[in-house]
Amino acid sequence: MPNFPIIDSHVHIYDPGYLNYHWIKNVPQLDKPHLTTDFTRLTAGVEVDKIVFVEVDVAAHQHLDEARWVAQQAQMDDRLRGMVASMPLENGPAVEEDLAAYAEIAIARGARRLIESHSHPGWCLREAFVEGVKLLPKYGLTFDLCLFHRQLSEVIQLVRLCPEVKFIVDHIAKPAIKAGITEPWRGQMRILAKLPNVWCKISGVVTEADHLAWTAEQVIPYIAHAIDCFGFDRVLFGGDWPVSELATTYKGWVDLVDRVVAGSSEAEIRKLYRDNAIEFYRL
Repeated sequence: MPNFPIIDSHVHIYDPGYLNYHWIKNVPQLDKPHLTTDFTRLTAGVEVDKIVFVEVDVAAHQHLDEARWVAQQAQMDDRLRGMVASMPLENGPAVEEDLAAYAEIAIARGARRLIESHSHPGWCLREAFVEGVKLLPKYGLTFDLCLFHRQLSEVIQLVRLCPEVKFIVDHIAKPAIKAGITEPWRGQMRILAKLPNVWCKISGVVTEADHLAWTAEQVIPYIAHAIDCFGFDRVLFGGDWPVSELATTYKGWVDLVDRVVAGSSEAEIRKLYRDNAIEFYRL
């Protein structure tokens, strides 16, 4: 366990009684409010002093409502220092009005649009989507890449098309841990990491394994490879709470990451758990 307060760069809070999250209807464990008070209770044993909210795939046309609701939550919990909101970047230049409105929120730091939800090859390479992504630096926003491992080749192309955008890969690109598949994920992560405008979150990994039967020996090599690719200067710790609760406890996840970085220097561990989040999300 780190001997200092950590920063969690990937936390979901939401209230399905206030906004619509259709996807959680199929996940009973998640189909209820998850607020910062719940986060405090369920992260017992781990000191977290700052968090970054990441969008929760809210229903269409409610993305700004979600962002404003999160801003209200931040007024009640000063740990909430940054936000990554859903933005319909596939609208191309037409998304600029939404980006301008979102950027007025004090804790706005990044945007996300779920690439993983679009299985049609090349979805994130469509001209309108690329144009939307290219608008983000104008508003001081980064882009969270949430994808499945099989989409890595097109995401590499997207990043190359947008050299001015600062990207971060969520959940180490969701490798097929449950199936034990490592390639081409390993090689493609190496390629992606060579692009200087890409960072990586060490988050949401155990949920890609068997939720009830995963082992540390299965998961650790994937985490270690992601850190090896990006180095300690470009990796951020993320809890992916409460989705992570499907497979482990919060403390259990921190303990697993600790096993991977055991033997690293204190400076490297602080980069992973604190310093890089401060730099990337301007906390």
